[in-house]
Amino acid sequence: MTASDRTVAFRIDKPFPDRAEAAARRAEAVARIRAETGIDEAMIDALVEGFYARVRDDALIGPIFAERISEWGPHLEQMKLFWSSVALSTGVYQGRPMPKHLPLPIDARHFDRWLQIFETTARDLCPPVAAEHFVTRARRIAESLELGVANANNVLVGPGQRYRRPEPAWAPDN
Repeated sequence: MTASDRTVAFRIDKPFPDRAEAAARRAEAVARIRAETGIDEAMIDALVEGFYARVRDDALIGPIFAERISEWGPHLEQMKLFWSSVALSTGVYQGRPMPKHLPLPIDARHFDRWLQIFETTARDLCPPVAAEHFVTRARRIAESLELGVANANNVLVGPGQRYRRPEPAWAPDN
């Protein structure tokens, strides 16, 4: 059998698109999402600001953020870029959120609370179509981060399972 007789698994008949073509395709995708959802930078700004205002006041997850973020301005700007990339596919966020979350003392309870606050904020501040768009993506993000945190703690979470940090055994006070 010669090389030309073998089945080709895939074929690229066209060269990779140049940067201008890729940018045009991204711009079309962003415009389509904006038209379908009504999401724009002003809405992302309001959602991020509103969400983190609620997070800072939350008894469960607020302290985790407070211990790590002293200057909220830069964090909020990064989160706006992140949500622009996630919600609109703009590609403006270039960070890596997973490594930042792996060492945190968090588990399913924290992700559930994060989602609860996020969903409430999105539904309070955004039209229904936009809120659902944000919430769908937030749920995927939370699931991915929870799995990553579990893995970093040497816990394999199976389908339908959630990650819970081990709690110290109860011991009576001496």
